[in-house]
Amino acid sequence: MHDTVTIVGNVATDPTQGRTASGIAVTNFRLASTHRRFDDATQTWVDVATNWYSVAAFRQLGEHAKASLRSGDSVIVTGRMKIRAWENNGKHGTSVDIDADAIGHDLRWGTTAYRRSTRSTPEPPAQSRAGGAVDDDRSSESSGDTAGIDTSWAERDELPASDGDAAGRSAASESLTY
Repeated sequence: MHDTVTIVGNVATDPTQGRTASGIAVTNFRLASTHRRFDDATQTWVDVATNWYSVAAFRQLGEHAKASLRSGDSVIVTGRMKIRAWENNGKHGTSVDIDADAIGHDLRWGTTAYRRSTRSTPEPPAQSRAGGAVDDDRSSESSGDTAGIDTSWAERDELPASDGDAAGRSAASESLTY
């Protein structure tokens, strides 16, 4: 049985990317969710306990997570939780894994600039109720053009193209660093 959960926490390890045995792209990272309470005696917030999760994001979500997330980022992760026992070299424990359905930055603690990625297959134009095509003002977002979006607080870095990159990113792809 898998339970769907939403966890708010911090990315604890930089995301790493690999492939499953069947060739599906997967990005993995550790997520730390620290519970806090207000201590009346000291009039301060204190950390009570930290829960640790192993997050796996598959396919396009994984590609986007790898390009967008860094260790220390505050995020919200929704997905299917699995709890499993493990044993290795005489040590044993319990692992809590999340197969992510959605991941996003927690905007309580910072800002981010969203950029829609282009799809590999074109979609038909949206239709209005009268049957005509709708003029979608988001077309500049899908082409990577950020005109009209103030990102003066961010620096642009070039992402190197990797051999065998299934998403077809080019060396001209941009990412934002904070």
